Amino acid sequence: MAGIRKKLVVIGNGMAGVNTLEHVGKEASDQYEITVFGSEPYPNYNRIMLSYVLEGSKTIDDIILNPLSWYEENGITLKKGVTVERIDTTSKLVYATDGTITAYDACIIATGSKPFILPIPGVDKEGVVGFRDISDCEAMLSAAKTYKKAAVIGGGLLGLEAAKGLCQLGMEVTVVHLAEYLMERQLDPTAARMLQTELERQGLKFLTSTMTSELLGGNRVTGLRFKDGSELEADFVVMAAGIIPNIDVAKASNITCGRGIEVDDYMRTSAPGVYAVGECNQHRGVCYGLVAPLYEQGAILAKHLVGTESAPYEGSVVATKLKVSGVDVFSAGEFMDQPDLTIIRMQDGYKGLYKKIMLRNNVIVGGVLFGDVSDSSRLDRMIRTQTEMTEEIYASFMGTQGNESGGANLVAEMSNDEIVCGCMGVTKGMIVSAIKDKGCMSVDEIKAVTGASRSCGGCKPLVGQILEYQLGDEFDPAANKAGICGCTKLSRDELVAAIQEKGLRTTKEVMNVLDWATPEGCSKCRPAVNYYLNMLYPGEYEDERESRFVNERLHGNIQKDSTFTVVPRMYGGMTTVEQLRKIANVAEKYNADMLKVTGGQRIDILGIKKDDLPKVWEELDMPSGFAYAKSLRTVKTCVGKLHCRYGTVDSVNTGIAIERKFERIDFPAKFKMAVNGCPRSCAEACTKDIGIVGNDGGWEIYVGGNGGIKPRMADLLCKVKTDEELMEVCGAFMQMYRESGQYGERTSEWVERIGLESIQKAVVDDIENRKGLMTRIEAALAHVHEPWSRVINDQETRQKLYGEPVVADR
Repeated sequence: MAGIRKKLVVIGNGMAGVNTLEHVGKEASDQYEITVFGSEPYPNYNRIMLSYVLEGSKTIDDIILNPLSWYEENGITLKKGVTVERIDTTSKLVYATDGTITAYDACIIATGSKPFILPIPGVDKEGVVGFRDISDCEAMLSAAKTYKKAAVIGGGLLGLEAAKGLCQLGMEVTVVHLAEYLMERQLDPTAARMLQTELERQGLKFLTSTMTSELLGGNRVTGLRFKDGSELEADFVVMAAGIIPNIDVAKASNITCGRGIEVDDYMRTSAPGVYAVGECNQHRGVCYGLVAPLYEQGAILAKHLVGTESAPYEGSVVATKLKVSGVDVFSAGEFMDQPDLTIIRMQDGYKGLYKKIMLRNNVIVGGVLFGDVSDSSRLDRMIRTQTEMTEEIYASFMGTQGNESGGANLVAEMSNDEIVCGCMGVTKGMIVSAIKDKGCMSVDEIKAVTGASRSCGGCKPLVGQILEYQLGDEFDPAANKAGICGCTKLSRDELVAAIQEKGLRTTKEVMNVLDWATPEGCSKCRPAVNYYLNMLYPGEYEDERESRFVNERLHGNIQKDSTFTVVPRMYGGMTTVEQLRKIANVAEKYNADMLKVTGGQRIDILGIKKDDLPKVWEELDMPSGFAYAKSLRTVKTCVGKLHCRYGTVDSVNTGIAIERKFERIDFPAKFKMAVNGCPRSCAEACTKDIGIVGNDGGWEIYVGGNGGIKPRMADLLCKVKTDEELMEVCGAFMQMYRESGQYGERTSEWVERIGLESIQKAVVDDIENRKGLMTRIEAALAHVHEPWSRVINDQETRQKLYGEPVVADR
């Protein structure tokens, strides 16, 4: 009978099932009377963004994709908090836990997946959870308020997101991973090592090549025991060792299952009228655990349900993105070296960048990106379309030329039904429609209309390319510029100007008043904002230790085994018998693994446990060498005229005077100096941020040197005659760098960006300006913290830093 709608039942209120309904609504909204069953008491939400809820940058409301009003507006009956037990595939009836029986003409199983729980003793203890839904997230948020030590079993995508979230909540987190390196199903060893190094810098600990055999404790978990017999203390454990398709309802209904619910190219199961979409299904023997394939499946299933002709689903090229507090990783297609593959590779350890593209017979078949994933959507598309490598593509990926024309060509070649945003299922056509029909003029406006780039943000460059291609001359680059991180559009200079103009005094004020996208910021912007506030308001701003990296908070460099290295300061590379004796005693007492003479003329004590750090510093009674900080690290010296027959000046005492004066002040990045007693430059002035060379006529000052992975020879800034002038020029240079350097930018980059001539005018030629810079750095020095040898002994400080109880003075 005309006008009678067929009954469509969807089992599962997740991203796969609801996205399919969105497509059905677009294709033919009046064909079906729709009922949706969801086991959780929430409307449809973005499961990908649970890690943001966990770390506190988003709320549950922020990740809702389709509010309850959406179901009402589209005539969909939502039964939330209700689980389907079985399907009578003969009578076409669905039986639910609330006692209801619902008839269907078509039924979609979209039950997703479940966390894989290791079959080991103790998994049923209190304090052991998976990480798959909002209830898991709430359990983790609750645990972080009470418990201190967490273990995350699994170093894959989900495990790392859970671990970083718990770390952000203040827990001490150790990731236990069976494989030799992290994310081994998506990354090669090089990218995985870079990822681990960055996450260790942010405070996580790792035990790789480690198998958990048992969870310890009584009713509540107290630790983990490993196969080798070693143990790890933990009062909260997250199981993130993988996922398995949720096929419970299909098995209860005698529908054919392998690892997942078996489907054909149109998502049809073995039962007539019953379909399966997303993580719960198995297509051509493959189960997909990522978002993009479920959207591709949903689009094809929707067309099939409404009778629209559609190409069959032939599988997906799997692409993975990880975005954890500023860590960007992308992997797609083939990523491991093979004899039949040609490999294009670029690694920049200084910038933390890695690019790898895999070719088979000159066709792009896979790739890995770390640190900068702006090319991820473009690379993903090339892999899926089997693009041949050309000189133009090579040049644009490897940075030997811009990729503007390549980007425009790729946008022009894309079909309208091609997915741009895998997280939200947004196609090129939807973006073009938002530009033409909704008048969108910026990436943010497109995000508001379509949701593209709303989740991980990896597609943002491609969305921008589509926008620029469609708008042509109307495209406004200023409306689409990038900020200091993904949390803001403000550049460094705009941010500093806004802080001054509006009189902002805390990081929370900055992020609130200046409309940060994530209220708490991220690991890129929080330290930067903290630095800028410190630089702008010396003596007025209270430094936020929680906004600093873990090494700075704990006054030691965390190592790969989660112990720390301690580097006491030795001014100018000089030491005494008494200091050496203290170092030896501490190293022996606290079982140091190694004593190492550093390139900065100091002694590094390696292998100190975190809990021993306060006592180590107390017993050393020496200032910290700040080997972990963005501040003055070392002033390297030669013996100069005190002992050397070639020395013309007293380089040792000059170096000590400079180091004592500037040792405690923050810079945009680490800062190294050298003072040489003669032009032979044995202390290597040419590779230092400031290198000083003595001669009979005074001092030569060199700036902008770097001896790291991006070596740069220092430039001659000027020559001065007196020690007073030397100190003033150095101080003025430092303050100019402090005031105009971007956070994380070394002087080697800053000098090239600002220009040596501009710096010479400001700190050498303009005497009045130089004295003004020196006055400002003196004011900042007057308010910096005490050397750590004293701070570390303050009980209140120790409690804040290490969790020790405050002991009242008697």
